[in-house]
Amino acid sequence: MQISEIYKSLQGESTYAGLACVFVRLTGCNLRCSWCDSEFSFYGGKKMTVQEVLEEVARLSPSGGFVEITGGEPMLQEREVIPLMEQLLDADYTVLLETSGERVLSRVPKAVVKIVDVKCPHSGEADTFAMENLQAIRPHDELKFVLTDRADYEFACSFVVSNHLAGRVNAILFSPAFEKTASGARDTSHCQLDPQQLAQWILEDNIPARLSLQIHKLIWDPAAKGV
Repeated sequence: MQISEIYKSLQGESTYAGLACVFVRLTGCNLRCSWCDSEFSFYGGKKMTVQEVLEEVARLSPSGGFVEITGGEPMLQEREVIPLMEQLLDADYTVLLETSGERVLSRVPKAVVKIVDVKCPHSGEADTFAMENLQAIRPHDELKFVLTDRADYEFACSFVVSNHLAGRVNAILFSPAFEKTASGARDTSHCQLDPQQLAQWILEDNIPARLSLQIHKLIWDPAAKGV
C-alpha cells in the first residue's frame, strides 16, 4: 500500500480527542475539499507492505492502544487496508477509520470505529456521501460535519434530522473548518466559522451535536505535520 506517513501523537478530533494514538496516513484522495489541510497526502509517500505497517505501529505503540487509519481517503486502498485493520484488531489495538463515506464501507470490520466526514456544501464536494453507508453505521461510530458558515450548518442539521441520526451513533460532530494555510497563532482565530457562533447555534436549535475543535492545531503550530 502507499503510505504518506506513520507517526504517534495525540488524537486531535472526535470523542477520542486528547488520547495518544498512532496515525497511519495513506496516500491519495479522490476528493478536493476547499478547506483540506492534508493536501500533501494526495501524492508521493512510499510503498509498504501490511506487515511493514504493522511493525512500525508496534514500534511506536508496543502495548496496544489507539490506531487511526486516515488519508487522503484510505478506502481507495481497500484491498490492503481491510486486512491491515483486521490484523490491528487481532493485535488488540482499538482501530479508528477516518473516511469521507464516499466509498462503500460495508466491508470495514465491525469492531472498527468509523469516523465519517460527511461533506457540506462549501467543501466543494457536497453529495459525495454514499447514502447506503448509513446502513453500515454502528452505534460506536461517529459522523463529522466540517462547517464554514450558516449554510453548511443548516445542511448538517438537515442531514442529521432527516436521517434520524440522533441516538444511532456515538457522536455527531460539528467542527469549524480551519484555514488550510493557517500558521503561527495557536488559537481559534484561524477558524473559518467562529466556534462561539457555532456553539450559540447548537444551543439555540437544540441540535444533538458535539462541538469539536481540532485540538492538535491549538497545541502545535497549525501548519505542523506529524502531529
